[in-house]
Amino acid sequence: MLELRSITAGYTRNAPVVRDVSLTVAPGESVGLLGPSGCGKSTLARVAALLHRPDSGTLLLDGEPVRHWRHRAPRDRRTAFGVVFQQARLSADPRLPLTDLIAEPLRATGRGREVPDRIAQLAPVVGLTPDLLTRRPHEVSDGQLQRACLARALVLRPRLLVCDEMTAMLDASTAAALVAAVEDYRAATGAALLAVGHDRTLLERWCDRTVHWESLS
Repeated sequence: MLELRSITAGYTRNAPVVRDVSLTVAPGESVGLLGPSGCGKSTLARVAALLHRPDSGTLLLDGEPVRHWRHRAPRDRRTAFGVVFQQARLSADPRLPLTDLIAEPLRATGRGREVPDRIAQLAPVVGLTPDLLTRRPHEVSDGQLQRACLARALVLRPRLLVCDEMTAMLDASTAAALVAAVEDYRAATGAALLAVGHDRTLLERWCDRTVHWESLS
């Protein structure tokens, strides 16, 4: 269970982007967070994924309050989350071939020996062919790079996925393929999902329930 209670968060002192927002995601549930661009939903998603410390409020994971964010969070909490951002090129190291991009979390957690097997498992799931795995971000399309970013989010077998506008910059067929890959993973593992976006139709088709940003404030 992921619970956000009365979260206020921002990036500069005395200028919160999110004010007193509460949200829950039950185990195995898929929740869509619908709102217009600039409303603060991506900031809330970063708080939910332990990537941004809120100014106030409480985040609970399995009933236990979270007290540390980013690299200070215990490893078992950090690795519980898999995150896919909207702009793949801003979240990918341009120096790394896609294989190494996907493998980053494994190597960062001392599990480098698992890289060959996990790459072999995940590449077909997200639709990456062997020739693409050797290319760097500037040598692939936005859709191909986002496929690699999804594989990176799945590589540690997270139990909570946060997809922040994952499909916003993709063509319809690629977006559908990535949503299908997420749902296949969730069906196999029971993982929960927080999907952030502004496409009402997509979120309502994808998720068990959709929460409108206006209802949170």
